[in-house]
Amino acid sequence: MHTFYRIGWRGKATRHIISIGDFDRRQIDRLLDNAKRIDAQKFDKNALFGKILATLFFEPSTRTRMSFEAAMARLGGTSLSVGSVEACSMAKGETLADTVRVVSGYADAIVIRHPKEGAARLAAQFATVPVINAGDGAGQHPSQTLLDLYTIRQSMKLDEINVALVGDLRYGRTAHSLASALSLYGANLHTVSPKGLELPASLLAELTGKGMRVTDYNSIGDAIPEVDVIYVTRIQRERFPDSASYFDVTSSYRITPETLANAREHAIVLHPLPRVDEIDPRVDSLPHAKYFNQSRNGVPVRMAMLQQVMQ
Repeated sequence: MHTFYRIGWRGKATRHIISIGDFDRRQIDRLLDNAKRIDAQKFDKNALFGKILATLFFEPSTRTRMSFEAAMARLGGTSLSVGSVEACSMAKGETLADTVRVVSGYADAIVIRHPKEGAARLAAQFATVPVINAGDGAGQHPSQTLLDLYTIRQSMKLDEINVALVGDLRYGRTAHSLASALSLYGANLHTVSPKGLELPASLLAELTGKGMRVTDYNSIGDAIPEVDVIYVTRIQRERFPDSASYFDVTSSYRITPETLANAREHAIVLHPLPRVDEIDPRVDSLPHAKYFNQSRNGVPVRMAMLQQVMQ
């Protein structure tokens, strides 16, 4: 892997997954192939027996946290959890570095979610066990990206597909990670976002520098007939000065059955969840809707990740 290693107290190199950039295409494909085998129940149910996973979640989470804990349980291991800053010694002023040092002595791997970008990489610098980034501010969310790719691959090949990213693309870490990963597969990116919430200029420059074609649209209706995947992200209300401005914008980026009338027959709609009102519930029954499959896929993909860093 391209990620960094350090020698832990167990006397061996410690592997971390902090960014989707820690993988090249071959490594992603290998992990997704393993997830497919796991999905088909072709795995050792005691592969991580006796191992302990620590989940340090300093932001709210349902799917990511529960799927990592379910993944660990299905592999025969157990989990320890810290649910919030208030529930641990960080509330007393302990630094993240010291918290990670301590938790490294209790567990065989750490999954961390933190509101500050760069927190996961900082944790990896001080941990003596593998660290997996479960989301750091507006930074990266590699496990989400891997399950996104896995879900797309269930419907189509990843090579040279057309993907629309819709919603908050400035702060949406899931969109950032997915865009980076798709650049490895020659994908074409189609972006649809409110003014001020476009892809960060630095990421856009990185993607185009890799030869990725990025097309921006003012209207979601213009993008949908052109794409194979419609990846919807939540537009956060706190980014707007008042409720009226928020609802005015979100209504223009809502996916409805009518919006999808001109979609390609094989096109799929994804969403990292939770959704608020950006996807009409009537879409749930359409063959395009794959977001609940996407959420379920978190378990086999995260099982493959845990096997990779802990075995």
